[in-house]
Amino acid sequence: MDTTSKTIFLVDDNRSNLVVGKKALSPSYNVFTIISGKRMFSALEKIIPDLILLDVEMPEMSGYEVLEKLKENSNYADIPVIFLTALSGDDTELKGLSMGAVDFIAKPFSPALLLKRIELHLKLVDYSNNLENMVAETTAEVVALKNAVLKTTAELVEHRDKTTGNHIERTQKYLKILLEAANNYSVYSDEINSLDIELVLQSSQLHDVGKVKIRDNILLKPERLTSEEYEEMKTHTTFGESIINNIKENTTDSNFLEYARIFALSHHEKWDGTGYPYGLSGENIPLLGRLMAIVDVYDALVTDRPYKKAYSHDEAALIIEEGKATHFDPVLIEVFLKIHNEFRKYN
Repeated sequence: MDTTSKTIFLVDDNRSNLVVGKKALSPSYNVFTIISGKRMFSALEKIIPDLILLDVEMPEMSGYEVLEKLKENSNYADIPVIFLTALSGDDTELKGLSMGAVDFIAKPFSPALLLKRIELHLKLVDYSNNLENMVAETTAEVVALKNAVLKTTAELVEHRDKTTGNHIERTQKYLKILLEAANNYSVYSDEINSLDIELVLQSSQLHDVGKVKIRDNILLKPERLTSEEYEEMKTHTTFGESIINNIKENTTDSNFLEYARIFALSHHEKWDGTGYPYGLSGENIPLLGRLMAIVDVYDALVTDRPYKKAYSHDEAALIIEEGKATHFDPVLIEVFLKIHNEFRKYN
């Protein structure tokens, strides 16, 4: 461990102790000698040390009071503190350790022991920081891999249905706008705040995953579907749920997959109960399904399909408004009407 860049605060009201301590530590560390707790807090405004050596018995502010104040400040709470004390007894050490001190060193201290204790604690801090960095890096790699798999799976589904062109990417962007707006307008805020929004947006990419089951002559049909064909198309919701449930059996990432399952199953339900697959109505339809219903229909309206030309944004917004309280959640439609112009930049 390179110690030359490490900074130590030595806080003691006894100037002789400061001189002895600085002489012992200076060859290995950047040492700042400080005569009181009050002055130490002034120094902390300019320099954050790697470790603090703190006398217990000081006038004005004791070492215990200094440590308590340090722990109350998030900027300083993680600085390791070693108490220097002439006091002895289990109660003294127990009090300091309970407050968050990492060690006690008796005065008068041995310079060699002082150096070794400091080296040990700084190594522990470095190890902890390195471990946190490794966990963060590994987590980021797992998230990146999951996103890549998701995106690839979604693209495979979308490439089968060439008529929808980037539908998944656009609905994800619309969904983000609508979620943020609903929360800003205090609509379903408690439920929205309980969600992991990043996972919600990622999982929304799988809302049409069940289309992998639909036959090409139906999925790619350039005309409107017959009633029989439409019944088969409707099964992409329940088949999507089945696919996701199969994945859930082999993973522990239940939140993410539960969001995906809800999207896949419920995005074609309607507020008045005339949707599919289960004819759910009102708030019996999961919030994620009610949100996706709006952005899914909006995107279908503003894009070309083999059986229709794209509607303009204003025409699509009017059609969405007309579906208030029949197709769509009326409260969410009020939010949509306030922010729908933000959708324009993505179509």
